[in-house]
Amino acid sequence: MSNPNPASGSPDKEPATEAQAAQNAAGNTDRGATMTAPKQPAEQPRPTLGRLFLDNLWAANTVTVTVLALLLAMLIGAVLIVVSDPEVLATYGYITARPLDAINASWTVVSEAYANLFKGAVFDPEASGFQATMGPISETLTYTAPLAFTGLSVALAFRGGLFNIGAQGQATMGVILAAIAGFALPLPPVLHLLVALIAGAAAGALWGFVPGILKARTGAHEVINTIMLNYVAVYFLSWVIIQNGVQNPDRADAISKPVDSSAQLPRLLGDNLRVHAGILLAVLATWFIAWLLNRSTLGFELRAVGANPDAARTAGISVTRTYVLVMVIAGMLAGLGGSQMVLGSTANALTPLVVAQIGFDGILVALLGRVKPWGVLLAALLFGALQAGGNRMQSYSGISLELVTVLQALIVIFIAAPALVKAIFQLRAARAARLQTSLAKGW
Repeated sequence: MSNPNPASGSPDKEPATEAQAAQNAAGNTDRGATMTAPKQPAEQPRPTLGRLFLDNLWAANTVTVTVLALLLAMLIGAVLIVVSDPEVLATYGYITARPLDAINASWTVVSEAYANLFKGAVFDPEASGFQATMGPISETLTYTAPLAFTGLSVALAFRGGLFNIGAQGQATMGVILAAIAGFALPLPPVLHLLVALIAGAAAGALWGFVPGILKARTGAHEVINTIMLNYVAVYFLSWVIIQNGVQNPDRADAISKPVDSSAQLPRLLGDNLRVHAGILLAVLATWFIAWLLNRSTLGFELRAVGANPDAARTAGISVTRTYVLVMVIAGMLAGLGGSQMVLGSTANALTPLVVAQIGFDGILVALLGRVKPWGVLLAALLFGALQAGGNRMQSYSGISLELVTVLQALIVIFIAAPALVKAIFQLRAARAARLQTSLAKGW
């Protein structure tokens, strides 16, 4: 009998069972899904720890940009050292005939100059004895202390949205009252020092209050006011020195009576080294300003006003009060910095140039420290090291001290223009910046 339901398909093959048919159908489905599904990218291997370190090291973060800015400034300074030496320049007249002479002469003068800069600021390997070993550090810290105060003064005003150009005048008023309190008041040692420091701080605070209240009440620009007050303070110093009761009766030139020893800041490493307790006060002031900005209500209001005064006023913050307080505290800091110039080891009497340029240098220190308290302290330490090392570089290498000022200016220029440093060294974007960009794009 024939099969009533013949199997379809090839007559030469056995008919497929139901199980085989189901299996074939499932296989066809899997192949179709494989062909239509997008190909998944191969999993990238995780970068090694060393690779991550190198990527972050060569990213455009603050530390990398600062270090490279220092390197660029030192390279340009090396060129200036070579150009300023006539003997080295003479070797470049026959550089095509004997190129090694020019290279060796350039390396010798540059390496000697920077070696003396290091020895005068940090450590001299050839020094023997406690005084010779600690002398460079002592000089660096001596120059650092007043710069830290004026730098903090400018930085605090920056964070509050004000440009305090008057740190020079505030420091000048501080040194005047501190010196007068130092030789005119017969007080016991510890109390005498405290009164002299308070007098210097109060004078600086008063000189900061004037542009602060003018800004808050009348809208007068603080840059103009503080610049004018700088001149008033300088000429007031020149006038007060030659007044009876202030001028030294044993001297015919413009110099005041010396400050009593009871009002002098104690020296930290003995009488033969100049570093004094002012550096400890600078560290304490840095900690206080950092706490004030980041932990206190006043600091929050200050930063809010500095970011957007209109929004801060809408939120109920008194912009007028904040402006006045910012300038008063900034003036107080600058006044303390100025008082150290006569209560410390730099001088013990008033002269027309006793304050030097610590107020204007404080602007550079604040910019280099990115207007952050601890950054300002480190920037002041760097400037103090350049000043201390520059003295030795001038004495031992014959390099002009003005070259150190050029180095400071170059450092600030490169720090203030990070885009230039990034372009020169082809830095990558920092990881935080890349992450923010990815989030903005929705990954």
